[in-house]
Amino acid sequence: MSVSVEAPARARSSLTLLVAGVLWGTGGLSGSLLATRGGLSAISVATYRLLLGGGALVVFLWLSRGLRGMVWTKPVVRRIALAGGLLGSFQAAYFAAVTLTSVGTATMVTIGSVPVFVTAATAIRARHLPGPLTLVSVALGLAGLALLSATPGHGGWRLLGGVAFALTAGAGFSVLTLALRRPVEGLDYQRTTAFGLLTGGLLLLPAGLVLGMALPLRLDVLAVALYFGVVPTGLGYVLYFRVLGTARPVVAALATLLEPLTAAILSAVVLHEDLGVQGWCGAALLGAGLLVGYLRS
Repeated sequence: MSVSVEAPARARSSLTLLVAGVLWGTGGLSGSLLATRGGLSAISVATYRLLLGGGALVVFLWLSRGLRGMVWTKPVVRRIALAGGLLGSFQAAYFAAVTLTSVGTATMVTIGSVPVFVTAATAIRARHLPGPLTLVSVALGLAGLALLSATPGHGGWRLLGGVAFALTAGAGFSVLTLALRRPVEGLDYQRTTAFGLLTGGLLLLPAGLVLGMALPLRLDVLAVALYFGVVPTGLGYVLYFRVLGTARPVVAALATLLEPLTAAILSAVVLHEDLGVQGWCGAALLGAGLLVGYLRS
């Protein structure tokens, strides 16, 4: 009986993670539009992303009385500090990789490394090798990312430095995925997401202010900023953290692969960027890897 009840729960968790991955993918397009129309640097865009997402969630919790009875115990403060530090460092390392290489290279290396890190960490902790379907799912995802990624425009030490920052970002998100699985008394997934995002944004704020965070007071820019903060960031991370404790760690990591896949498809449809045969083959492999991972759950 317990197996029959647990299986649908895990399937719903996996589906929720896939929705979160799609929402993150729309963040790539909206973040790019915000940077272009607002004239912002990459770090400033990341700062806006975390501050707007976290701020919107805190206001929602306050209006819905979701903050009632919250006690700031030491475990709660430590968990929020951990989430904020990991989210902030993840964004900073990722956008440092973008600066040194390109958006495509940084995204593919960062997101592509997450399932590898999580799979390796899970195997070491469990002291046994991953199952065949898990390995197939990760391999298909990495092959799809390799085909989707563009040839980097920089070489030499800039490329090596960018890849190093991208791997650091991937490792940070992997730690986030594994570290936040255990619940803390008095801190649910909504509070964790809200204050974690807000803390991460505050950590990046000094760098964002130095680089400039002034936004043009135009309706299109403000609408993109609001969507960027609320939907792919606030809602996306709420869904991710909601089921992080019940979903398999590798499935949670594989869900992140939907971000570059969704971003690539949206760029082709909205921005009319031609993926080419190689790109669409990569998208197909990436989708196959996600399907195998979902069926494995």
